[in-house]
Amino acid sequence: MIRVEKLSYGFPAKDLYHEISFTLETGQHCALIGSNGTGKSILADMLIRPDEYLFDGKIIKDESCRIGYASQFSIRDKLQECTVFEYLSQKFLENQEKIAAVCEEMAVSEDVETVCERYQALLDMNEAMDGGNYESNIRKQLHVARMSDLEGTMLSQVSGGEYKLLQIMREMLLSPNLLILDEPDVFLDFANLNGLCQLINEYRGTLLVITHSRYLLNHCFNKILHLENGDMQEYDGNYTEYRCSILREKLKLRLQNLEEQEEIERTEEMVEILRKRATVLVNPVIGRSVNAKQSQLNRLIARQIKAPFIEVRTPEIVLPDVEPEEGRTVLSVKDYQPSFDKDLLRNVSFTLLAGEKIAFVGANGTGKTTLIRDILTNNHPSIHMDENTSFACLSQLQGELIDEKKTVFQVMQDQGFHTRRSTGAYLAKLCLEEDLLDQRVGQLSGGEQNLLQIALVANSDAEFLILDEPTSHLDIYAQLALEKAVSEYKGTVLMVSHDFYLVAGCADYVLFVEDHTIRRMRIRNFRRKAYDKYFDQKYLETDKKRQELETHITSAFKRNDFAAVDKLCLELEGLSEK
Repeated sequence: MIRVEKLSYGFPAKDLYHEISFTLETGQHCALIGSNGTGKSILADMLIRPDEYLFDGKIIKDESCRIGYASQFSIRDKLQECTVFEYLSQKFLENQEKIAAVCEEMAVSEDVETVCERYQALLDMNEAMDGGNYESNIRKQLHVARMSDLEGTMLSQVSGGEYKLLQIMREMLLSPNLLILDEPDVFLDFANLNGLCQLINEYRGTLLVITHSRYLLNHCFNKILHLENGDMQEYDGNYTEYRCSILREKLKLRLQNLEEQEEIERTEEMVEILRKRATVLVNPVIGRSVNAKQSQLNRLIARQIKAPFIEVRTPEIVLPDVEPEEGRTVLSVKDYQPSFDKDLLRNVSFTLLAGEKIAFVGANGTGKTTLIRDILTNNHPSIHMDENTSFACLSQLQGELIDEKKTVFQVMQDQGFHTRRSTGAYLAKLCLEEDLLDQRVGQLSGGEQNLLQIALVANSDAEFLILDEPTSHLDIYAQLALEKAVSEYKGTVLMVSHDFYLVAGCADYVLFVEDHTIRRMRIRNFRRKAYDKYFDQKYLETDKKRQELETHITSAFKRNDFAAVDKLCLELEGLSEK
């Protein structure tokens, strides 16, 4: 369907891809993964609009290839007032109206042949979309996503997560030859994430999905494209198999590299010995031997393997080092209700003590982010924040706290950094490269913007962190790094998150939003509720063991303990087979 051959592209300050090649075959469900800022979204856009880019290499598409696309950003048309069913029907009804209009034109047109060609093209489009059965297909899709009860709901009344699923569903119903989804899981609650998983698995067409969701990666794909350091790794198989395969490949390359380095060292010693002899004895044979050994050494150095593809940088996130005053009330909320909307939270009350970490968890659209905003403004009569507690915030609405028109360097200067060198060194720890310093914040990828927010939070002296969807858009390595940093932070944390791993691994307890109010829930009970309603307990336990094994493998690689790596890889493969 699509074949990419030796594609190279980049900007004056940065090369994104260097001669990458891959194929997308009919019916494949392919995940495109990679670290933040590697150019995944740009690559997707290049497949859709190759004529708008100047690149080296080839993008070869079948002539009949129609590409559908759903953005990572869910933007609702506030003027559009219709039901969910009408929203999903729009494209089909528009095509039917065009067909009817062309039929009327046929009766009066002098250029019948041209009109007939347009008529046939519209009929072909209608057939490709299965337009004759669009009503039943819409209801089937709603059922698959467990959203049948929303059929007659006004579009303005559905939550942000539900609207995002409806956008994806609408693209799927049009039956493109290739559907590209860019981070479709961002901000989805547990129920909608399951709905998305079902939609992807039931979809019969070809999919290319950019995602950092461990849950989707482990459940939905039969091909992996891994973009890293300008290179592309292509793997036919699921994500778990890919992880095992690439760790094995890394071990093989490390052992090969070790042998090469030993051979290079032996050859260097021999060259040095021969050179010393040549300075003492004037002998042409020794001179030729020196030249021959030096040539051999040059070939060995030139042929040595590159750093293994798997070598990806993990952000070094260290949150402020604070000592909380035990027993002090940092935040109190009593009988809270948003003043503008009675359908959101009602009669919410809770107290947050210094050093506690709590997570707000609940369905999309229940008012969690509204509460966070009211806490930050601290002028709601039901909310009181301790005025002596310094706080920092990370917002899911990335332009809310940072001026997107400023450059990264200007933002960091506002935070007390004075030189480009110190700023670049600090951001490098979070895997934000120096070439980003002169980019405007609004030009960064979603993941890079989130890392920049984390950099600002980490550079503060905050005793209280307010985190609204902190892992959104972050790649898997950054997610793990943030989980570790939050768990080690001694200060107070209030977070809103749909990331099960972050909540289950870092929170002391959960404030679960249900029926317009909250109830306090122990982590053990939260886990049980999540297992019962949304996730398979065996999968989550296995996935946790898998992450632990991969962490041990990374540590063993750093120690050059390759025997341990081999043993741990065997354990990982055995776990994956189960």
